[in-house]
Amino acid sequence: MAVQTRPEREPITSCEQIDLSDWDFWARPMREREHAFELLRDQDAPRFFAEPEVSMAPPGKGYHAIVRYADIVEISRNPEVFCSGAGGATNIADMPPEFAEYFGSMINMDDPRHARLRRIVSRAFTPKMIQKFEQDVQVAAVRIVDDLLETGPGCDFVTEVAARLPLKIICDMMGIPEKDYRYIFDRSNIILGGGDPEYVPEGDADSVVAAVLNAGMELQQLVQDLAAHRAANPTGDLISALVSANIDGERLTAQELGSFFILLVVAGNETTRNAISQGLLLLTANPGEKARWLTDLDGHAPKAVEEIVRLASPVNYMRRKVTRDFELNGTLYKEGDKTVLYYWSANRDRDVFADPYRFDITRDPNPHLGFGGPGPHFCLGAHLARREITVIFRELLRRVPQIEAGRPRRLFSSFINGVKHLPCDF
Repeated sequence: MAVQTRPEREPITSCEQIDLSDWDFWARPMREREHAFELLRDQDAPRFFAEPEVSMAPPGKGYHAIVRYADIVEISRNPEVFCSGAGGATNIADMPPEFAEYFGSMINMDDPRHARLRRIVSRAFTPKMIQKFEQDVQVAAVRIVDDLLETGPGCDFVTEVAARLPLKIICDMMGIPEKDYRYIFDRSNIILGGGDPEYVPEGDADSVVAAVLNAGMELQQLVQDLAAHRAANPTGDLISALVSANIDGERLTAQELGSFFILLVVAGNETTRNAISQGLLLLTANPGEKARWLTDLDGHAPKAVEEIVRLASPVNYMRRKVTRDFELNGTLYKEGDKTVLYYWSANRDRDVFADPYRFDITRDPNPHLGFGGPGPHFCLGAHLARREITVIFRELLRRVPQIEAGRPRRLFSSFINGVKHLPCDF
């Protein structure tokens, strides 16, 4: 029986061939996507695209693809004009009401509600708690590398190393037992991999949406059950702190706590694991930079980690909606327009980064947008993510300096720049 193959794609040579709403675009090799965004950045104004069709979401009018660094920074600094809460920031189509119950976290909100939630959550992260988490990262990284050496070469770096560290730290922070790690890992994959048939078997759009909603419901139920127990039996974990947090009479509701947990799992686990995975890919492809880092593990770490985050850009984009007519860098945005901020593209903008595709662990300055743009939605967990990436690579380079990545299997997603599987050898 003949094997059916995908027809050969035409190489992209002009902007007219680019459709960021076409799933086929996100299946192209990385270098082709990089070239497409180069073409888009060279345009006089942001290109306008029709919205992707999404089950359960009303058809939209389209969106401006914001691909240049300067535009993304200015939009991020104007949250009153470019808002996150009108339909959601994590999707191009407006979020259906069913999604808001599970995914309506503060990343999809505007002030004053966003500020209220961020204030309550921030106050729960006490200096003592942060110090403990930083120590826990070191202990967890040592154990993970111990296990890697015992398992031996040929294993999947994603599941054995990159995914284990942030997942363990977040679960330990929240007081979630180790027996639930796999349960949480599988459901977070479904939420972020809704377009990838490995995590949601191919079917109609309604089946995919139902699977994502069910995964969100199960994660929210898990943390709400734990919160109810902690309210009566508090411990020193983050759930206990969030349940008891009372800032000027304000508390998190059960739904807000559940949505915040899903945000932590998705933003704090998936994104950090992808930065770690892509860090190994970058070091393997750039042995000179790896050798340089090995000459001074602690001295080079801060800049090397920033460079990994810049080129990894785990979150491809966030969306904003325009609240009033506004002109920015020569383009007039009308009230109700959607703008999609492609951080992945901005982090390769040659107007900001010299030789932007070069991996340089001494790059300075490095004002990347890997943790989002400036303003109220800058990543709340950036400090923890930097700590995790720093510690795991210090352990790997110190104890397994010969480790190299094989051929990656990438996540099929327009939202997350993810690596599903990555064989490693040492």
